[in-house]
Amino acid sequence: MTAAAIFGIAIAAGALAALWPYLFAAPSRWPADPPGPRDDVARAVSSLRDLRFAEAAGTIDPHDAARLRVLLERSAFAPEEHAPRAGAPLRTIALAALVAGTVVIVAVQQLPQLAGDRAPGAPITGTTGRGGPDLAELEGRAKASPRDVPTLLALAEAYRQDGRMREASATYQAVLAVDRDNVPALNGLAFILIGSRETEGAMAAIDRALALQPKDPEALFLKGLLLYQKGDFAGTVDVWTVYLDVGEFHWAAPTVRPLYEDAKGRIGR
Repeated sequence: MTAAAIFGIAIAAGALAALWPYLFAAPSRWPADPPGPRDDVARAVSSLRDLRFAEAAGTIDPHDAARLRVLLERSAFAPEEHAPRAGAPLRTIALAALVAGTVVIVAVQQLPQLAGDRAPGAPITGTTGRGGPDLAELEGRAKASPRDVPTLLALAEAYRQDGRMREASATYQAVLAVDRDNVPALNGLAFILIGSRETEGAMAAIDRALALQPKDPEALFLKGLLLYQKGDFAGTVDVWTVYLDVGEFHWAAPTVRPLYEDAKGRIGR
């Protein structure tokens, strides 16, 4: 019997033993889940998204926005639940040991064949990256490679999230100095200009982005927002009709929809 067959039999036996009580137990009514910490997390995440929209629209003071963001981010982490846990049955432990032992046997027999030719010391299954670089690391990379567009975009976004809009704006402009047709940089710069009430510059950046990518969701969202602020509700409806078609999963879509309906109502559509 091959190692793969042994592995399959062990997995099947373990699954059957684990499911046996449920296969032959009397059906019971599924209990309703009471509201838990995850509901609070979902509300906090939704509120953070609405806060970002309000910042883009300029309807909230920056200091109030920063204070509110801290409170919402703190509530976006569910407290750990420390419910008492019953000890694992002996049968479960034995089956787990059997499956684990079989996996080890298969791995020992098969991995040397699957690894093939590789450099000494190189990993067999590859490596996984750690978390994203922090702000200091991004600044170091950008300084070492001032024309590295992906690094500059990541740095600009980090500045934005940190509330350092002047540095973010300068970094987006550095991207455009390297690649004048970079749509994410144009959108990021427009977002900052809207927050600074520099609507003409923001609209110029957005129109440039849409000339390059006519159905870019971020640019369509920002243009509709500017038109809504100006009271051009017909233009808002035209732009956001396209936005809601292509940007169904864009972060601002849930907040745009009621404003879109309001704009339609104002022009009688």
